[in-house]
Amino acid sequence: MNKLMNVPVDTITGKDLDYLSDMFQWNFVALKKTCADLECIGNQDIVQIFGEATDLFENNLNTILDILDNPGGEDND
Repeated sequence: MNKLMNVPVDTITGKDLDYLSDMFQWNFVALKKTCADLECIGNQDIVQIFGEATDLFENNLNTILDILDNPGGEDND
């Protein structure tokens, strides 16, 4: 009764795109705020933690861009 449709591996659905867009936006805003706050912090321990956070947010952004660039993964190159 419930017939599943075959979806090509390299397809991004509208729901997927909405999710990726939200994730990109959240990480982008967090990256901007963290970078802006870095200039106001004097404590080096906090600066280091914020630096690690900016790396995390930037990695997340790059991962999302990689997914959008190659939706099916490495096997579809």
